[in-house]
Amino acid sequence: MNKEDSISLSELDSHLFKCADKIRNTVDKTDYKHYILPIVFYKSINDTYMDKYEELLEEFDGDEEIARKSSFHKFDLPGDYTWEEFKKVNKNLDEFLDDAFDALMNENKEKLGGLFKNRFTNASGLEDHHLKRLRTHLDKESLSLKRVPPDLLGEAYMDLVRHFAQEEGREGGEFFTPPNIVKTIVRVLAPFEKGDEFHDPTCGSAGMLIECAHYFNDEQGGDPKKLTLTGQEMNPDIASISKMNLFLHGYNGTIEKGDSLRDPKFKKKDNELKKFDYVLANFPFSAHWDKDELKDDPFGRFQWGMARADRADYAFIQHMIAQLKDTGKLGVVIPHGVLFRKHEKKFRKGMIEGEGLEGNEILEAVIGLPENLFQNNSIPSGILVVNRDKPEERKGEVLFIHAADEDFYEELSNQNKLTEEGIEHIVDNFREWKTEERVSRAVPLDEIRENDYNLNIALYVDTTEPEEDIDVSEELKKLKELQAEREEIEERMDEHMEVLGYE
Repeated sequence: MNKEDSISLSELDSHLFKCADKIRNTVDKTDYKHYILPIVFYKSINDTYMDKYEELLEEFDGDEEIARKSSFHKFDLPGDYTWEEFKKVNKNLDEFLDDAFDALMNENKEKLGGLFKNRFTNASGLEDHHLKRLRTHLDKESLSLKRVPPDLLGEAYMDLVRHFAQEEGREGGEFFTPPNIVKTIVRVLAPFEKGDEFHDPTCGSAGMLIECAHYFNDEQGGDPKKLTLTGQEMNPDIASISKMNLFLHGYNGTIEKGDSLRDPKFKKKDNELKKFDYVLANFPFSAHWDKDELKDDPFGRFQWGMARADRADYAFIQHMIAQLKDTGKLGVVIPHGVLFRKHEKKFRKGMIEGEGLEGNEILEAVIGLPENLFQNNSIPSGILVVNRDKPEERKGEVLFIHAADEDFYEELSNQNKLTEEGIEHIVDNFREWKTEERVSRAVPLDEIRENDYNLNIALYVDTTEPEEDIDVSEELKKLKELQAEREEIEERMDEHMEVLGYE
């Protein structure tokens, strides 16, 4: 096992991707993440702990009691459940792993309590020889943070999540938003400041929160540990993945499990939601929700009305707006129907007029994205940018950006992908508040009112394909040539018909 040699991201990616091959066809593809991601996390905790343990043994003359003191370690590792102990097990490896994860959670209740939900003993197709193959493969590389820095290991972990999303196809999109969409939202909302609080109420694998921290570190030179990252995820298994993801990136964050609409976890008091500087989300499009149960919402979130029971889009959007501080910003992925569905006019009017918000208009931009960006959904999507503190010079307008043309994306084998140039084009037009032919336009609110609060981008930006210029003289020349050719053919045909005796 390589302990000291450095490892590149591509090498680490390749190593982790091969984990799936070791258990292929033993469980459904949609379940790979539930077994591989926890073992990778376990290996990283173990290797990091043991490296520090060995350092401390050397420093304190072999005193094992001191070397195991919790104050020296990020996590406590139960002695009976180290990776070395796991390697000694030849039978019932699934039972050992279940016990090991239970012990890890018990020893680290504050950090890991309730993190590992899936039981290896419940995976009937995952037998000892499969787990041995996986164990042998992972044992080839040390995943200690001494060798693999948190940002590198965290990025590789995120790449593994992306890999599973691609393998799962339709199911993958339920917990993973394509990184090009995430980057677009984060860059539109940036820059950030030390102490800013970020929240994603449908956080999936925490990709949006992590990208905010990345941007603050890479583009602004800030310390991501000075940001507060929080999220809520309804699927308990995916919530566990998001927690592991944050840990492996080395970021401080809190992920809660539960339905953000029915039971929001981030509260100041029973009837007051916690407010954030930034809210980012990709909620499940047009999902069903408990409308009747929330008619008398204790948090007063649905002041513009109740969304239809079979279309929770504006329930989520209103929930997120209610989570913003007075200077807060929201970037949210939406299906295009949100922009123009007739029965949702009241919600669009509320955003544009600032109803219930002391008349402060909050809709800042509408960004139209290409089709087929998501693995599980080919319908057109967009981004709404909401700002509780719109700059004075932008008041009275909404910026519409049409980013669905080929200039903004490239076609992959099974989906489209926003290019880096496309993302920068969007961000530049937003930051500069540009009007650009066939791409963007700052539209006065009066014009939106005249269109009955319809936000369909095509009403405000010419999205039709430009007609090619026609060279009339050249086209007439071609027509004459074709007419001459036809006459020649007809003359030859007449000759043939005469030879055959046809008049």
